[in-house]
Amino acid sequence: MPDVHGVLIIARNGDRTELYQDPYTYEPSYTESTPLGAVQSYQLGCHLRSTYLNPSSPSHIQAINADLVQNDQVVVHAKAGGEGTSVFDSAIAVLQGLYPPNSNNLIELANGTTVVTPLGGYQYIPVEMAPSNVDRALESWTECPAFEEHIKSVYASKGFQETGKSAEHFFGAVRDYVFGRPTTFENAWNIYDFMNSQLTHNQTYAYRLPPTLIEQAHGYANYHENAIFSDEETGGIGNIAGRTILHTILHSLERITFDEDPLKLLLLETTYQPFISLFHMLDMVKEHPQLAAIPNYGSALAFELLRGPPPELREFLRIKFKNGTNEDFQTYPIFGHKGDIAVTEFLYRLENFAISSQKQWESACGIHSGYFGITSAPESTNMLFAAFSAFMLLGVFALSWFKRKRSTYVPIPEALVVSEKGRLLP
Repeated sequence: MPDVHGVLIIARNGDRTELYQDPYTYEPSYTESTPLGAVQSYQLGCHLRSTYLNPSSPSHIQAINADLVQNDQVVVHAKAGGEGTSVFDSAIAVLQGLYPPNSNNLIELANGTTVVTPLGGYQYIPVEMAPSNVDRALESWTECPAFEEHIKSVYASKGFQETGKSAEHFFGAVRDYVFGRPTTFENAWNIYDFMNSQLTHNQTYAYRLPPTLIEQAHGYANYHENAIFSDEETGGIGNIAGRTILHTILHSLERITFDEDPLKLLLLETTYQPFISLFHMLDMVKEHPQLAAIPNYGSALAFELLRGPPPELREFLRIKFKNGTNEDFQTYPIFGHKGDIAVTEFLYRLENFAISSQKQWESACGIHSGYFGITSAPESTNMLFAAFSAFMLLGVFALSWFKRKRSTYVPIPEALVVSEKGRLLP
């Protein structure tokens, strides 16, 4: 049986307060995590610990420190930007379950005193975050003109229009339960997120909501988000959420395969969007259409790096997905394979679609960096034209002022010229 030499985990944040996303730009509102969300993420961390850090588990990661974390073996990235607060809290909760407090997390001082970290040996694991305008790996779909055009094309598509028409009865029935929010198919995500949040946290609302409405709202939201965050082409703009996170996946797998690199476990704490894109990019949806949906809170997508016993020298990849806290990991073959895929094939198939830099992201989004900062192509042209017009207008004013000054010049009579001594010169 092959050994697991390293694992990359993409985890969705836990429960949070209502999140509004603009249906046409996906600019998010503020949200924050809830105690329920912290518990969901903590449970995920405990599950990851029992799966990958338990020596008796068949998926145990070889040579990883299981009790006291070794920080060069474990790397954690958390998404900033939209939902950043809840994502960061979820990352901390996952780590609390993954590496619980240990009384051996201590230090002996020069005077002989032994000091244990707070909370009975709490383990402090660094969590890396970067603003979305600096690192687009985990939030690449906002402020992206090409993606906004993709959204418009989805809304104008025949399939979306037909599904929206068939949903008219639902949107009419749900109007009294969303309190003034637009009941349109374009707003399906916000309708579902509001209803789901209220149903979870508002008992009065839960008592009033008729049966099946939340299931219908969930179904239409799944259709909506799957259409927005996927594309017919692997390298299409609809898959941008998967294409930007893909660079981190590929780079981390290369690190783990290199024996001299200590990295064993990478945790990417993020939101639901990259899951949908990756499910399409890896051809998982073709065999498992139920994956064309929003993953539940506390979900996790695992990339296990496997290596067989000698003389086998190649590494293989096994993909597993856990949809929320109530399910176990299930294995999902990718690209039509019936089993594990060679890492070399995985890299070869996807490396050309990964977006690995700010410059590549700008190019994919149709953005140009120039003297006026980051702008889209039309905006850049308009700004240059406006600047040129301003310079021309300034020149006209300057020329007009100069001519006016010359026309009002009056010669001074010689008799009025004053000498240096203050008397008039003859």
